[in-house]
Amino acid sequence: MSKFFFQGTFGAYSHLAALSVDPDAEVMPCKTFDECFNKASLEPDCKIIIPESNRITGNIGIEYLIFKHRLNIYKEHFQKIEHNLLGQPGAKLGDIKEVYSHAQGLSQCSKFIKDNNLVEHIRADTAGSAKMISKIKDVKQAAIASSLSAQIYGLDIVKKNIENENGNLTRFLVMGKNISQPEFGDNKYITSFLFKLKSKPAALYQSLGGFAINGVNLTKLQSYPEKNTFDSFFFLCDLDGHIEDPKVQKSLEELGLHCEDFHVLGVFEADKLREKKK
Repeated sequence: MSKFFFQGTFGAYSHLAALSVDPDAEVMPCKTFDECFNKASLEPDCKIIIPESNRITGNIGIEYLIFKHRLNIYKEHFQKIEHNLLGQPGAKLGDIKEVYSHAQGLSQCSKFIKDNNLVEHIRADTAGSAKMISKIKDVKQAAIASSLSAQIYGLDIVKKNIENENGNLTRFLVMGKNISQPEFGDNKYITSFLFKLKSKPAALYQSLGGFAINGVNLTKLQSYPEKNTFDSFFFLCDLDGHIEDPKVQKSLEELGLHCEDFHVLGVFEADKLREKKK
């Protein structure tokens, strides 16, 4: 049985994503992303499932931990985010005056909140908000959270799918200390890696030429300052393809000529929802 660590409280979207990846998994909550990465670094047989980016709001902000720990990426998983208004058992929409959730949850449901004249309260996470109102038992207070949170904390779903936009997806990464990758076959693969360039003029421009020449598509290229400086940068990159594909190998060999640090984070099958994310 798999064991996953996730950031947040039981009922969080990360908890939901873990069960989507493996319904039989043992899931363990952590208070912070740092704690998740530390757990995985110390316990090789365990994995973490971490939100990396959201289709609407962009990057989550875990890049510095990816650079620091360099855990292997085993899988990407696109989780559909469906926000629900959770209230006390028997509560009606007209009873509710205040709503609690994570800042992003409130932002992504701003139209519903405004239309119903609800007073917003920002909390650390969505599931924690559901847990809190389940203890207070005030019919005027509600939370924006997952349907899993409603089940766990005995709340009613007063209104389903209250998000501003349909099709909200969050990309999660399943990561761990042990190195593993799928065999090269006919599936669609993603290779994820990080690199640091040698200090010379036009280094980034020159380093990317091999991908163009070999027809390899880069789907992500993100810079991050090394050691809190702004004159030395790591780059986090995803490309379409398996590292054993000759085109990918030639591209990475060309890149390596311009690097003083290069590290493959993982090779994994592309999620089937990847095309719908665009």
